[in-house]
Amino acid sequence: MAGSSPCASCKLLRRRCAKDCIFAPYFPSDDPHKFAIVHKIFGASNVSKMLQEIPVHQRADAVGSLVYEANARMRDPVYGSVGAISYLQNQVSQLQMELAVAQAEILCIQMQQEPNLPIQLDQDEKSLLLASCNNFNSIPQYFNFASSSNVIQDPLKRESLWT
Repeated sequence: MAGSSPCASCKLLRRRCAKDCIFAPYFPSDDPHKFAIVHKIFGASNVSKMLQEIPVHQRADAVGSLVYEANARMRDPVYGSVGAISYLQNQVSQLQMELAVAQAEILCIQMQQEPNLPIQLDQDEKSLLLASCNNFNSIPQYFNFASSSNVIQDPLKRESLWT
């Protein structure tokens, strides 16, 4: 218990904050929302048990993870933080594909400007690649499939999960 003010946990649960309260170091009275959301998702008893089983030097990180997951579960009760991770993985995949397309376009432009570049392709492969370069404007449309998915919403456009 910091000073005379009970921690957010004891305040919410309407109990006296003991000197050795397990919640006090991690849920200060000036941030009641932090404990309220963790309590709503995990329950005070379960959080207390988890914190008691974790070494003291790791408890702050564990509380941070619990707060993050509780916020994620409030926004997406089914997937929680996994939904945010999946969304970001899809974004990375899409960006990697866009990068590959851009690199291929650069290679096509270089080959069109300098057909005798020292690229390790035989003449048939170079001819095929140059022919493909002429149709390159139609290729990027095939790489937009990841952005059309409405299954997982964009968690980054919402309020921060840490609040």
